[in-house]
Amino acid sequence: MSPTMIPLRPPASRDASELSDAQELERAIDRSFAVPVSALGGAALMVVLVALFSSSSGAATLPPGGVVTTLVDRLPGVSVATSLSERQQAVLLQIRLPRMVLGMLVGAALGMAGAAFQGVFRNPLADPYLLGVSAGAGFGAVLALGFGLDLGWGPFAAVPAAAFVGALVAVTASALVARGSFSSPATLLLSGVAMAALFSAAQTFALSKLDETRAREVLSWLFGRLATSGWDQVVLLGPYVAVCGGILLAHRRHLDVLRVGDDEARALGLDPARSRLVVIVAATLLTAAAVSVSGLIAFVGLVVPHMVRLVASHSYRVILPVSALVGAALLAGVDVGARTLVAPAELPVGVITALVGAPVFALVLRRSHGRA
Repeated sequence: MSPTMIPLRPPASRDASELSDAQELERAIDRSFAVPVSALGGAALMVVLVALFSSSSGAATLPPGGVVTTLVDRLPGVSVATSLSERQQAVLLQIRLPRMVLGMLVGAALGMAGAAFQGVFRNPLADPYLLGVSAGAGFGAVLALGFGLDLGWGPFAAVPAAAFVGALVAVTASALVARGSFSSPATLLLSGVAMAALFSAAQTFALSKLDETRAREVLSWLFGRLATSGWDQVVLLGPYVAVCGGILLAHRRHLDVLRVGDDEARALGLDPARSRLVVIVAATLLTAAAVSVSGLIAFVGLVVPHMVRLVASHSYRVILPVSALVGAALLAGVDVGARTLVAPAELPVGVITALVGAPVFALVLRRSHGRA
């Protein structure tokens, strides 16, 4: 049976009144969380427009019509004349397009992971770095960049591999401290805060031992960046977004059921602890993979689900897919500013997302409070 079609039925041993109550609760959930197609269509249109804007903007401006015809010409069995020169096509296909796709993958990963963590912990302030992912990844990157730790294997370079391993170690430590208490989100949340503080302290200590040149390189990574040469990092991140994102989307109805409480979820045939475990593992792997190729990019996973919740729906059947699309569009758009605002230099993407995300988050909270 597919995870999206969970058997929302009470056990056969329950009496008729309990059966009726559970069925009525299921019908109420279905009525309250209808999927607005307009939200998905609007978010998809936003992604297309941002992709066109990102592909044509930069130090060398490319005509949008030429960008479209070049991309269409690359489709199998299609031949279209393009107005771009060979040099412009090389800039588009080997520099701009890989970076834009990487930004969209990272944004989609952080958006989905943030929505999943907020749903599974029932905490609107939860973000993808909740369980010490950022601190663990940062510590791994410091060891790789500053001290030459080489954990690379196969297509994985040393820094992404070290960041990925550090993030997984931090999350595993959080789960061990919480004794695998996935039935108690508060316990796991507190253990994640403790592990984040521990790994942040270790990261700061390691930074203090580096010389100025290496420390500057590490800080550049920690501030977040989307610098890429070719499609290698896209190929590394793509499978994680596809698999882990697919798992989260398949469990989006579980998050809706968990909102009504563990007792009610059990009455509907859902195992809360198992669902939390699957969602937390998938969201953590997704975050660790994104952090390993982009560094620490703040506020995307925190702000995007709030924006979607405020504008579109409170159902996670809507919040998860729309957060992926909005997160992809947001980070790709922010990256255009990182590339062009102080050209030929670049601003760290994480700095811009923090500058944009903080006031947007404050506005969202103010509007949410006014509605309440």
